[in-house]
Amino acid sequence: MLPGKNFCSCAAAAVAALFAPAALADGMLDLSGETVEWVIPFSETGGSAKWANFYAPLLSDALPGNPTIVVKFMPGAGSTKGANWFQDQEYADTNGTLIFGSSGSTQFPYLLGDPRVRYEYGDWHVVLASGTGGVAYLPPDLAAKMDGMDASALRDTDFIYGSQGATRLDLVPLLAWEMLGLNVEPVFGIKGRGDGRLMFERGEANIDYQTSSSYLSGVMPLIEAGTAVQMMSWGALDADGNVVRDPTFPDMPTFKEVCEATDGCETSGEKWDAWKAFFIAGFPAQKMVFLPNGASEEAIATYSAAFDAVKARADFAEISANRLGKYPQITGAGAAAALDSATNVPAEAKAFVINWLQERYGVSLN
Repeated sequence: MLPGKNFCSCAAAAVAALFAPAALADGMLDLSGETVEWVIPFSETGGSAKWANFYAPLLSDALPGNPTIVVKFMPGAGSTKGANWFQDQEYADTNGTLIFGSSGSTQFPYLLGDPRVRYEYGDWHVVLASGTGGVAYLPPDLAAKMDGMDASALRDTDFIYGSQGATRLDLVPLLAWEMLGLNVEPVFGIKGRGDGRLMFERGEANIDYQTSSSYLSGVMPLIEAGTAVQMMSWGALDADGNVVRDPTFPDMPTFKEVCEATDGCETSGEKWDAWKAFFIAGFPAQKMVFLPNGASEEAIATYSAAFDAVKARADFAEISANRLGKYPQITGAGAAAALDSATNVPAEAKAFVINWLQERYGVSLN
């Protein structure tokens, strides 16, 4: 054989080996040719949609066999419709091709014992927990009434807010605005926070909040156009459990700072403790990915490894910060611990919120 031909043959073999699919690791699913359905129990306009659509192509690249990931939206009853549906799915019937995206608005009804809840987080298998933040914003004319971080001058305004429901993640802003002494009347029944933003844009609401991913993509253009002005973020937690500035919005005051600057708003006592407990349950592990009841160890390992691989991408920190914000993306034992913190609140905080919901909105959970 001529030397040149031998060299070309070896080079071709090397290139082929370089781009050949990696051998399937032991204990992993092969999802070649499969379609994975990722169910989101909200409309396609909100933060959960943006989170799932961000992850879907990255997850497809990372899973063995590179399956197609299809995000399916199943809104209704503040996300309990989709969660109840997922509870009825068995892994044996899905064979690793069904995952579910939960949010704080799914966790809160569970925490509060909402009678519409038929799902049990203990039956599901978490493979990713995503932290996030939230930002409240106002029309420019109302934002101009604030004196720095002091919101007292807004107390003579009648606010309208598009809400998914008082037992959903919306209880965090609703309770915060009440603590500031604001008169905020919620219009219940929207299917996703993106629908609340659309109400704000149409002038049907004059106060709103969005989780960070929706704020970055949907509200920042309004800020830049001068049709909305940031009011405050909910903040983030430091290592000691204190509320500090959100790392995605370090120049924005937190609710804690605005509360401290506003006469009559207290950052101690049972109301503050309840707000903080539900903030912790709803935001540091605000969105999670689950496999259904009965998922095999093989499936759990496959999806956990895939999300680990996504996080290990050289470009992940940059692209996730731009789309989701600068928050922890947690897998493995950390995800299980995050799930525990997101589905448990102190009994005193739960009792306070249940009583507040009854007195303020006539919502009975007994």
